[in-house]
Order: sequence, then structure tokens, then C-alpha cells
Amino acid sequence: MGFFGPFVFENKKKKKYYLHEYTGIGQKHMYYFSKDEKDAIELPPGWEIIENTKTGLPTLKKKEI
Repeated sequence: MGFFGPFVFENKKKKKYYLHEYTGIGQKHMYYFSKDEKDAIELPPGWEIIENTKTGLPTLKKKEI
């Protein structure tokens, strides 16, 4: 957790999702959203959030340069 706390995304339905990180095989980092606040992380640099217009679920996407 950083200086400002974990990254929280509130969708159009007013539900809060917290960003989490999983380190898999070969030290590859995978990011996912959960409603659980425990062990949430900050938004990594170079990434942005996109909300699915039908379901309201957030998705992490690399920023285009």
C-alpha cells in the first residue's frame, strides 16, 4: 500500500473495486480487480482503467504512447 492507500475504482453502479496483483510463474505480474479491500495495491505507472459499458466491470489496460 502506498502513501495514498490502495487504488479504488467506483463504477457507474456505485460499486467499489480494488486493484490486486498476482505474481505467477516466471515472475509475470497479473492484475485483477476484487471487491475485497485486503492487500489491494496502487495503480501501476503506465496503466489506465477502462469500464465495460454493459457490465460496469473495470479492466486494466496499458496506456498508449
